[in-house]
Amino acid sequence: MTKISEILLLWYHKNKRDLPWRHTTDPYRIWLSEIILQQTRVNQGLSYYYKFIDLFPTVFDLANASEDEVLKAWQGLGYYSRARNLHFTARKIVEEKQGVFPKNYEGLLQLKGVGTYTAAAIASFAYNEKVPAIDGNVIRVFSRLFGVDLPVDSAEAKKRINEIAMREIDDKHAGTYNQAIMEFGAIWCTPQRPKCDDCPFSANCIALQKTLVQKIPFKKGKTKVTEEWFYYLVASNNGSIYLKRRNEKDIWQGLYDFIEIRSFEPIEQPEVISRFSKLIGQNFTNTALRFSDEVTHLLSHRKIRARFIRVELTEPLGAIEQPIFAVAKEDVVKYGLPKLIERYWSE
Repeated sequence: MTKISEILLLWYHKNKRDLPWRHTTDPYRIWLSEIILQQTRVNQGLSYYYKFIDLFPTVFDLANASEDEVLKAWQGLGYYSRARNLHFTARKIVEEKQGVFPKNYEGLLQLKGVGTYTAAAIASFAYNEKVPAIDGNVIRVFSRLFGVDLPVDSAEAKKRINEIAMREIDDKHAGTYNQAIMEFGAIWCTPQRPKCDDCPFSANCIALQKTLVQKIPFKKGKTKVTEEWFYYLVASNNGSIYLKRRNEKDIWQGLYDFIEIRSFEPIEQPEVISRFSKLIGQNFTNTALRFSDEVTHLLSHRKIRARFIRVELTEPLGAIEQPIFAVAKEDVVKYGLPKLIERYWSE
């Protein structure tokens, strides 16, 4: 069999997508693109990449931004801890390294929020270091090509994939090779409808020969999903809306939403009204509350069932247990909102 890297590089030059981070060896822009693409597909990620480059063209600009500005730019991508890590790391690079990124895999691995894949991607794309970047696409390609019929989240499978990746990486063009195999997995050897009929490896693909393409790769277990109910009081008074910042170390830390009650089981409407009455110190008995339909919002490990309760208060709110503050209705969109809140507010 012709060396895999030779076939991949030929395929890549003919089929690769024209993406902006492929036209640079700037580690800042490569790092930015990789962190964004951990969260979303390329089509959506492009708009976020351009937004970040426009707002923060250099690592110095990102470091000098406020956390609110960074979270607002990240809004809609989810996993906001990655945005905070992005901001933290930019500051560290500026403060401790004068804005210069580490120039090898081991150095990059020391940065907060940079794991083995991201470090390998930056090291190979920016510096052509011979280190394999192994993401889900690479795992799928090698699992099928070499018939790795093992749970990919097992230690044995990870060791096997790593051995293959180290053996097959191109000696002279490590960066281009890593991009090629990831691109091949993303647009050719896809999870559901791989283009096996037009695959340059079809004659040698063990999964294809053994009709295992739809079964490989697979995981040994599924992540348990926790179900929660969120009840939001969308309280307004004289043209202002009450928001709060989520400061606790939980989902959406640092973003803004409304006064809330959370539960691991559904709460009947009269009980919701009673709890909010006690929470804000106002009786809703004679006040018109408007309950939204239940909205389901899916996260990787949680299923959130949310209801929004709108109310126009007869008097301003004083201090309550939750850290609330009033903003003009038209200014709500200026704050970093979780996708669930952004979607509700836009509708």
